[in-house]
Amino acid sequence: MQIYLVSFSLLALWVAYTVVKVKRNPLSAIPGPWYSKWTDMVLTYQWLRGKRTAYVQQLHEEYGKVVRISPYEVDFSSISAAKQIHSFTRPLTKTNMYDAFRNANGSCSVFDLRDLKQHARHRRLLLGSMSEASLKSVEHIVQERTALAMEKMGLEMKNKGAVDVLKWWMFFSSDVIGELTFGDSFRMLEQGQMNQYTSDLSNLTKMFGVRMAFPRLIMLASYIPLPLFSSAVTTHNRMNTYAVESIRRYEKAAKAEPHNPKPTLFTKMFNANEETLPHVEVVANAQAYIIAGSDTTASSLTYLVWAVCRDPSIKSRLAAELGALPDGVKDEDLKALPYLNQVIQETLRCYAAAPANLPRNVPAGGCEIDGYWMPEGTEVQTQAYSMHRDPVVYPEPERFNPSRWESPSKDMKDAFMPFGGGARTCIGMHLARMELRIATAKFFRAYPNAKLSTLDGFCDEDMEQIIFFLIYPKNKRCLIQAL
Repeated sequence: MQIYLVSFSLLALWVAYTVVKVKRNPLSAIPGPWYSKWTDMVLTYQWLRGKRTAYVQQLHEEYGKVVRISPYEVDFSSISAAKQIHSFTRPLTKTNMYDAFRNANGSCSVFDLRDLKQHARHRRLLLGSMSEASLKSVEHIVQERTALAMEKMGLEMKNKGAVDVLKWWMFFSSDVIGELTFGDSFRMLEQGQMNQYTSDLSNLTKMFGVRMAFPRLIMLASYIPLPLFSSAVTTHNRMNTYAVESIRRYEKAAKAEPHNPKPTLFTKMFNANEETLPHVEVVANAQAYIIAGSDTTASSLTYLVWAVCRDPSIKSRLAAELGALPDGVKDEDLKALPYLNQVIQETLRCYAAAPANLPRNVPAGGCEIDGYWMPEGTEVQTQAYSMHRDPVVYPEPERFNPSRWESPSKDMKDAFMPFGGGARTCIGMHLARMELRIATAKFFRAYPNAKLSTLDGFCDEDMEQIIFFLIYPKNKRCLIQAL
C-alpha cells in the first residue's frame, strides 16, 4: 500500500509540474488547438499522411496568421514574419530537420547546411553557374530534351489514346539535370520506362517524410532491418551512389580531354586553379541537384498542364499566344510573353513544388515575431502553401486564375515564395523557370487541343496534392489526350 501511495504521489507531482511548465511557457498565449501545447503526435500523424501542410493551413484559417502547432513549433503566415524569419541580412538558422537531407556519408549540400558562413561559401561557389546569364549557354540542352519529350508524348498518345505527362516530365527533368550536372544525360527519354533510378526519385518525397518524422529510427534502421525505415535508408543510399558514379564518369571524361572538358554546373569544382569544395561536398551537392532538379520541375509541369487543361478559356488564351510565335523561338522571347508567364506564376502559387514548412531556430536570448515572444530554441516557420492562400492578398485563393498576375500588388510579390525566401532562396530557380517556359511553350504549341483524359478512370482525385516536403499527385499520374 505504501509503495502505491508513493508512486501515486510521484505521478501527481509530475503531472502538476508538467501543467505548471506548460502554463508558464511563453508560447501558451499563442492561438492554436489545445493539444498542441502538450504533444506533437497529431502533427506527426498528419505529416505521415502527407497532409501536414494542409492541416496547418486549416489551423491558420481557424486561429489566424500565428498558430502554435506543437509544444515547440509556431507557424506564421504573415508577410512581416516571413521577412523576419527568412531575412537576407539576419536570417534565422535552419533546424535539425534538415539533417534528413544530408547524403549517405553525412556531408551537407548548399540546401541543408545549417551554418550560415558555410552556406554562404557553398552558395558563392555554386551560384555563378546557375545565374540567368550562365544558363543561356545550356539552353540548347533544355530545348533538345523538350523536343524529344514532345515526340515521345505524341507516340504514347497515338498508341494508348492518352499520355501520362507526369512520367514524361520526370524523364525530361531527370535528363536535363543529369546532363547539366554531369555532362551526360540519364537517357530516360530514350528508354521511355521507369527503372530503379526513376522509381527511387518517385518514392523519395515520401521517404524524406519518414526520415524527417523519425530521425532516430532512421539511424537505427541503418543497422537493424526495420520495415519502411530500412527502405528509406536504402533509397537514400542509392541516391548517393547515383551521384558518386555520375561524378566519377564526368571526372574520367574530363581527364580524357583536360583542355576541353564538357562544361557543366560543376566544371569549376574540378579546376585546380579555382577555389573549390572538398570532393565529398561536391558529391553532396550533386545529389541535391539530382533531387531538386528532377522531382520539383516534373511536378510543376504536371500541375501546370492539368490546371490549364481543366479550363478551356485559359487553355485557349495560352495556346493563342504561343501559336503566334515563329518556329525556333528562344527562351529570351518566351520571357516577354505576358500570359505564359502569368500561367507559370499562378502554377507556382497554387502548386509550388516545395510548399511545406521551412523551420528555423529562434536564436539565443529569444526574439519577438508579430508581437509574440519566441523563447530561445523555439522552432518558427512559414510554409508557401499558406502564404499563397491568404484571401486578402490573393482573392479566391483556391481558384487557378493566371490573370491575377497582370498587375500584381506589392503584397502579392512579397507573399510569393515558391522557391523559399531571403538568403536561402533556391539557387536553381532560374533553371526551373527556364524549363517551365520552354516545356510549357512546346507542349501547348504541339498540342493546343490537349484535354484531360478519362482513360483508366483518371479524374481530379488522382491529382490531390500529397505533400511531405515536396508535392506530388496522389496517384502519381496525369493522363492527357489531344484531339
